[in-house]
Amino acid sequence: MSELKEKTTVKTETIGLDTNAKERIANIKTVAVIGAGTMGNGITHVFAQMGCKVHMVDISREALDKAVAKIASNMDRQIAKNLLTEEVKQNAVNNIKTYTDMAEAVADADLVVEAASENIDLKIKIFQELDRLCPPKTILASNTSSISITRIGSYTKRPKQVIGMHFMNPVPVMRLVEIINGYATDAEVTQTVYDLTKALGKVPCVVNDYPGFISNRILMPLINEAILALQEGVAGVEEIDTIMKLGMAHPMGPLQLADFIGLDTCFSIMNVLHMGFGNQKYAPATLLCNMVQAGYLGAKSGEGFYKYTPGSKELVVSERFASKQWKM
Repeated sequence: MSELKEKTTVKTETIGLDTNAKERIANIKTVAVIGAGTMGNGITHVFAQMGCKVHMVDISREALDKAVAKIASNMDRQIAKNLLTEEVKQNAVNNIKTYTDMAEAVADADLVVEAASENIDLKIKIFQELDRLCPPKTILASNTSSISITRIGSYTKRPKQVIGMHFMNPVPVMRLVEIINGYATDAEVTQTVYDLTKALGKVPCVVNDYPGFISNRILMPLINEAILALQEGVAGVEEIDTIMKLGMAHPMGPLQLADFIGLDTCFSIMNVLHMGFGNQKYAPATLLCNMVQAGYLGAKSGEGFYKYTPGSKELVVSERFASKQWKM
């Protein structure tokens, strides 16, 4: 049991970090997370489990209550797999406070991680508000998967303290955190976030600020190309995903992954790439545009390239694409 507890404490995760790194981590006592959705509750989960005080903020009290219940449920799954103890779970849940008032939530925050929708106007509005409300010391991080950190930072009076902290979904499981330097991001801020990421038990990878960074600059064109292949009738949904899983050793096919990410999110990121690079090769597939406009967003809406039934894990191709002769 003592060995299990060591695996789930901050102390273990800071082994191997030098004294300066430990001091930087020690200065991050309170973390505010903006947004109680899938990414927000996952980010809250890992910081609370690490031992930080976490202030989760959302405009909806209902969303906050659901997020806390989801975190507790996910921790129960960790306990069932002997990855967590009941004591660590209770301490983590006790570390979480929820707020609908942003000013109150960020008043003493050492780090803020914004995890709102992938919308540039919304993020700019949030960061302007955070810049006004947060103490001067506060590091402002965005979980954006594609939007320019330099641009976000330019709307604040502290661009040196603005950085990208792109967690992968599901946050408690996925080890990668893509850390994005804005053009003005201070090296000490980058080092602090890097060390903190390691203390979370994650693997930090630092990249520079270009459209899509690395993860989505490579992943989203792959997904878009799979959609184009389906659109042109080259192969069906199941065939495309099977070829990529068995032939390329991908754990999930690109069309299933697109459903999991959300087709609206894929569409948004492709538009960021298209506008950012000004290259037609990044234009979102017409089929993707049509599906998003029609509300077929993947798992979140119940149907995308596959049909999703609550309580069922069976992978069923949407009837729209079930015919082997289907072509747009």
